[in-house]
Amino acid sequence: MSLALRVIPCLDVNAGRVVKGVNFENLRDAGDPVELAHRYDAEGADEVTFLDVSASTEGRATTLEIVARTAEEVFVPLTVGGGVRSTDDVDALLRAGADKVGVNTAAIARPELIAEVAHRFGSQVLVLSVDARRTPDGVSTPSGYEVTTHGGRRGTGIDALDWVSRAQDAGVGEILLNSIDADGTTAGFDLEMLTDVRARVQVPLIASGGAGTAEHFVEAARTGADALLAASVFHYRTLTISEVKDHLRAAGFEVR
Repeated sequence: MSLALRVIPCLDVNAGRVVKGVNFENLRDAGDPVELAHRYDAEGADEVTFLDVSASTEGRATTLEIVARTAEEVFVPLTVGGGVRSTDDVDALLRAGADKVGVNTAAIARPELIAEVAHRFGSQVLVLSVDARRTPDGVSTPSGYEVTTHGGRRGTGIDALDWVSRAQDAGVGEILLNSIDADGTTAGFDLEMLTDVRARVQVPLIASGGAGTAEHFVEAARTGADALLAASVFHYRTLTISEVKDHLRAAGFEVR
């Protein structure tokens, strides 16, 4: 595990533009992905995550051309996800300039994909993106958390804690845990869910969903998360990456 916390801006891309909504709905435009990635690189982001949010729903691969242009602008690691269905998809994204690749929907449909990617490229390349929510009425899982797909629009009935354990065993290198309930609300990360997932896995854990203040990042760091990811607060300049890092340092955390 990394000792220094990473602060990661996330670019949710739809039809070539960065978008942001609340609970994955009512998406609004937040800018050009290449311009934003360049800005975040200059502001001190430790990594940049690029998620093509409509790729799985629309049944297509991530837009390689935008990934390539983004990779040219950033000198920190670039993680790309959305529409990744095979090891060849991973290969294409790595060749386009991605450093790590995120999988979600396709891994749920065919869990063998995790081991296939880890075997071909190494675990360090593979990030499991988990869009989890509290189970709604009529759905029951042992942990009370359910994995969703298609940008949070479809429940799977799969227990989120069981899923992250299985993925770790299969060779995933990192877990990006996004709370659908907290996403875009700026009301704070889902600390309970983060704590529960942290207790289950040893691989690096990225907290996502709900950041609204610098203190929220500190709260998430205290759960044992290795990296803190946010979108809205950075896109709309509520916070800068350096402000978040300063706040984390003041709370006693080591940052890069």
